[in-house]
Amino acid sequence: MHAYLATICRDLGAELVRIGGVADHVHIVTTLPRTLSQAQLIEHIKKTSSKWIKELNARYRGFFWQRGYGAFSVSLSQLRAVLQYIGTQQEHHRTRTFQEEYRELLHRHGVDFDERYVWD
Repeated sequence: MHAYLATICRDLGAELVRIGGVADHVHIVTTLPRTLSQAQLIEHIKKTSSKWIKELNARYRGFFWQRGYGAFSVSLSQLRAVLQYIGTQQEHHRTRTFQEEYRELLHRHGVDFDERYVWD
């Protein structure tokens, strides 16, 4: 899946920096092409990869991405830390779930959210 997501980004003109994640989520660090909005980029990644994986094998026919997503800009001064974080996802989630970590990130940066809509 990660290699396929990288291909989608490349085909859209987004410069892929890193991709990683675990079974229940993925992180993609990429540039945003000037020809696409953030929402268009995410929609295309989800739509294309979902179709691909469902056609790959019958056991994946029930696959779907959640409706929502989180998108964050990263300054050059923080890029190395973000890339290291993505590379160590298995370690992070041995002690904390993705949901716990994501809530903490949103709270730490003052992002208001409604729990009813974050995990759909």
